Amino acid sequence: MSLRIVVTGAGGQLGKVLLRDLQKGNDVFGLTRESLDVADRAAVAERVVKLRPGVILNCAAWNDVDGAEENPKAALAANGFGVGALADAAAACDAILVHFGSDYVFDGKATRPYTEKDLPNPLSVYGASKLLGEILAPRAPKHYVLRVESLFGGEGQTSSIEKMADMLAKGEPVRAFYDRTVTPSYVEDVSRVVQRLLEKKLPWGLYHCVSSGSTTWHELAMELARMLGTKTAVSAMSLEKAGLKAPRPRYCALSNNKLADAGIDLPDWRSALYRFAESRRAR
Repeated sequence: MSLRIVVTGAGGQLGKVLLRDLQKGNDVFGLTRESLDVADRAAVAERVVKLRPGVILNCAAWNDVDGAEENPKAALAANGFGVGALADAAAACDAILVHFGSDYVFDGKATRPYTEKDLPNPLSVYGASKLLGEILAPRAPKHYVLRVESLFGGEGQTSSIEKMADMLAKGEPVRAFYDRTVTPSYVEDVSRVVQRLLEKKLPWGLYHCVSSGSTTWHELAMELARMLGTKTAVSAMSLEKAGLKAPRPRYCALSNNKLADAGIDLPDWRSALYRFAESRRAR
């Protein structure tokens, strides 16, 4: 069945991939930040409701973690109140809202992967802004919140993993955290999950959309160097010595068991990283 879909943040890393994958057989409208600022409630109400979508995929976000500490109003407007505006628009259209959350809603003090039942406790303004978005998304009766983490992939993007790959390719030494544990999300896999969610019509609510398994940034960098066939030096560094403005959760592995139990499996992070490395070689 053909769907009428609006993608906000359509010029970003995930938005571009969703546009590419969903255009076949669907009526898809991509709205970039230039064409719609989700923080502008009046513009959201006018533009989105006028399109009368059946699905709204919200890829718009303030992703500057350290910058959010200096500009909390902008971060909260984009990541929090903007989600509320989209949820209200979805409710008005009887549309499904798919919003993308973050591991930064947690404090990183866990000793096993976080589940959807664990209580958030953000350490930073960015984390608080993402939590506000999760709180407001259910204003759309039909909603999914997909928490993604360390998102990577897509052409022409500048995520941490892309930056690592670029440095390794140039022979520049890479330093990576040995004391921050993550479960990265590959955009190609996230796109497939979104499509499966809409096809299977899973119960509304919160899901962790991350690769299986977990890794430190240092282990990931070493594996990436091996996959890219480079002998560029990869050294370990501590999060404490990085001098970052916003605090980061140290242990932030997320469990994707809820999606797996619903019949949607995500590959291991090494598989995702290998496919990413192969796509770089192909380009």
